[in-house]
Amino acid sequence: MLPNDQANDIIIEVENVPSGVQRHLASNQIFLRKPSANPALSMVPSSVVDTIDCQILSNGKDRRNNRLLRFSSLNESISQIHYGPECLGIDETCTFHETAQGQKLIASLVPMTSRDRIKTIRNQPRTMEEKRELRKIVDKEKSKQRHGALEINCCAQCLSSLSLAYRRTRSNLSELLDYVSLWQKTFKVIGGKFGTSVLSYFSFLRWLLKFNIFSFVMNFSFLIIPQFTVAERNIHHFTGLEFFTGAGYFTDTVMYYGFYTNSTIQHRTGGPYYNMQLAYIFTIGACLVICFFSLLFSMAKYFRNNFINPHIYSRGIAKLVFCWDFTVTHEKAVKLKQKNLSTEIRENLSEIRQENDRLTFNQQLTRFSTHVAAWLVSTGVAAACCVAVYYLAEYNSEFLKTHRNPGAVLLLPFVVSCINLVVPRFYSMFRLVERFEVPRQEVYVLLIRNILLKISIVGILCYYWLNIVALSDEECWETFIGQDIYRLLLMDFVFSLADSLLGEFLRRLIGTRFITSLSLQEFDIARNVLELIYAQTLAWLGIFFCPLLPFIQMITLIIMFYVKNVSLMMNFQPPSKAWRASQMITFFIFLLFFPSFTGVLCTLAITIWRLKPSADCGPFRGLPSFIQSVYSWIDTLHQKSGYQWVGWIYHNLIGSVHFFFILTLIVLIITYLYWQITEGRKIMIRLLHEQIINEGKDKMFLIEKLTKLQDMEKRANPSALILERREVEQHNPLYLEDLSAAHELRMRRSVQEENPEV
Repeated sequence: MLPNDQANDIIIEVENVPSGVQRHLASNQIFLRKPSANPALSMVPSSVVDTIDCQILSNGKDRRNNRLLRFSSLNESISQIHYGPECLGIDETCTFHETAQGQKLIASLVPMTSRDRIKTIRNQPRTMEEKRELRKIVDKEKSKQRHGALEINCCAQCLSSLSLAYRRTRSNLSELLDYVSLWQKTFKVIGGKFGTSVLSYFSFLRWLLKFNIFSFVMNFSFLIIPQFTVAERNIHHFTGLEFFTGAGYFTDTVMYYGFYTNSTIQHRTGGPYYNMQLAYIFTIGACLVICFFSLLFSMAKYFRNNFINPHIYSRGIAKLVFCWDFTVTHEKAVKLKQKNLSTEIRENLSEIRQENDRLTFNQQLTRFSTHVAAWLVSTGVAAACCVAVYYLAEYNSEFLKTHRNPGAVLLLPFVVSCINLVVPRFYSMFRLVERFEVPRQEVYVLLIRNILLKISIVGILCYYWLNIVALSDEECWETFIGQDIYRLLLMDFVFSLADSLLGEFLRRLIGTRFITSLSLQEFDIARNVLELIYAQTLAWLGIFFCPLLPFIQMITLIIMFYVKNVSLMMNFQPPSKAWRASQMITFFIFLLFFPSFTGVLCTLAITIWRLKPSADCGPFRGLPSFIQSVYSWIDTLHQKSGYQWVGWIYHNLIGSVHFFFILTLIVLIITYLYWQITEGRKIMIRLLHEQIINEGKDKMFLIEKLTKLQDMEKRANPSALILERREVEQHNPLYLEDLSAAHELRMRRSVQEENPEV
């Protein structure tokens, strides 16, 4: 606070700016002709004027509560003016780190720990370049202190250096991954125009693409390349029809199980050898195990971010309203960022509105009856489709024995793809009757209905393959199943492509030119996501019988991304009801894990442990079961000295039912504990929200009471108020001058706005 004897000279001191400052004034400064005793031109930076104005205007409110005027920040600003232009930060050669404020920040950062220092620098409202420079300066200061201090423990220095190198490497790697991330710009455009609900579909597609890239790299490295070294010449002729049927020329290639050798690959006597049986089963098993743990890890991560963390209950309002990334300077990027923020704000407001809606008892009863009827109809349709597919599969096997037409094998995939195309659209029509208020609930219901339909059809086909085809007199039943799965995957891709290019385009023409009341359609998230889950289920199911299937799925996903993106921009409109989809990815991954991936694991487990391989093809020919090759390898290792521990691990852990029972019990206990922690956090957060609301109401109530008491006191004793004002004037001479000073500073701002070129 300024002394009372200097208070009358505040405006004079501000106007008497040293001449050194005048030489460094920037374009944001003002020129004022003062009609008072000092007629000289005074030029003051607008930041100083803003500081004075804010202090004087705030005094107008403080005066009513009998408080003294405080000019601490003003005093600091004026003292900085007298010190010279380098402290104001207005010199072009003077950076933030050279100012008094920057030096104070550096001095406070030096004694901090590494984690606190990084967190503090990250929270600074500075550009990335300034933050990096600040970190370098702090590191230099730390090194100077270390050299000047006593000898530090060598282990501590080593650990500190390793920790710093690790953090820098992780930061650089994270920046590199963000830079090379697929379709990053496209994702921003989709999120800004259609919201996070539609964006969740494309995020899920990219997530599945990473799985297939990994699976293809594994199979190509450990199966396809070794098989190429011993592959025989293909005697079939390529006609082009193989792309649709998967048979013919492709039968004797690395595409299918039957082409792989069962011998040990060894190119010279005494050299290293490669056991194709173990490589085949361990490579496929490693792919599935890594996918299993990746799914679990992804579910846990998304569940923690979208269900457990407390910030999700605040909906990020503070981030949306009060935060802006000032490093975004490009015009298109700024507009895209604005679109993203506006869409997120609409989604949050829509959720708040939906939470406040309440239905009457009759409305709830009507909706419950409608939902039950819709579920009965959808379940009946799914059951009828499963029965039709089963009888068609039996008929198709008899039909193919008498007809050698290559195109006849496409009958079953064609019918299954027609069912998968028509029935989900029939399910989507239920929304006209059910009328969900919350769009997320509608998507969840459609997803569950469609997943029941498609997984049931896949289950019927698996039963047909494992109980009819595998036990028949087929020459190589593994290759036959691989061809069936290839045709199903390809036909599903063709139908999806035709639906996106033709069906959605025709729907746009009808809605915009012929029946304008329909207008543009909205993107059906549930149906499109189920198409991805269905295709990925087939890819995982066929990886044992067709090792190149992940590569085919990878190509189809890339093509579908670009086709869906173009179709979305041309044929769809943004959702009429904005809603957040932060928890949708978690639900998508859960459906992919169960029942999709778990069903695939069960099917392959039955195949490997129960079924007998073909006698004339494949790497396991002549064995009683596929797993017998692993048993023989373990017995061989057990007989060698130094490898008995491998047999012990298998017999006591992997092959023990008790071990898996205990492991399952531990997982269930941990899951239950996490669920209880989540519920407890939810309850605590709700209680804290209610407490904040109640405290706000209490404060408003007390302020109203205090205001009423002050008004009553003023009316009852007006002379006391006059004496109180005189007492304030005696202690604070600026009380009578603050209004004129505030008016004078506002005049300065008006002069600056009217004369920007002066």
